[in-house]
Amino acid sequence: MAKITGLGGIFFKARDPKALAAWYRDTLGFDVEDWGGARLKRGADAPPFAVWAPFDAGTTYFAPSTQPFMVNFAVDDLDGFVAALKAKGVEPLGRDDSDPSGKFAWIADPEGNKLELWQPK
Repeated sequence: MAKITGLGGIFFKARDPKALAAWYRDTLGFDVEDWGGARLKRGADAPPFAVWAPFDAGTTYFAPSTQPFMVNFAVDDLDGFVAALKAKGVEPLGRDDSDPSGKFAWIADPEGNKLELWQPK
């Protein structure tokens, strides 16, 4: 039987797609290609899975963003990544080092989309 085999992409609307792509390139290190997006390749240091999870419509987990989605990016060194973000003027919205699946931090992009950064255990 045919089945879903993994995450194929993350797509969302932006007020200024070119400026937002430049922020992801300059701030998060995305290799933005000429067509305006980036290919997130799975490497040896990638987590063994991506999570798909619907949340209750009344959740405040995505706050302060008002968007109906949140993107989670796995990182290999959360402390180092957060330090690099702070050096670029990006202040974390919060942090949680107590989760059994790893460490988390949250930031917002220039359009107010909440991003979750995860260092798996």
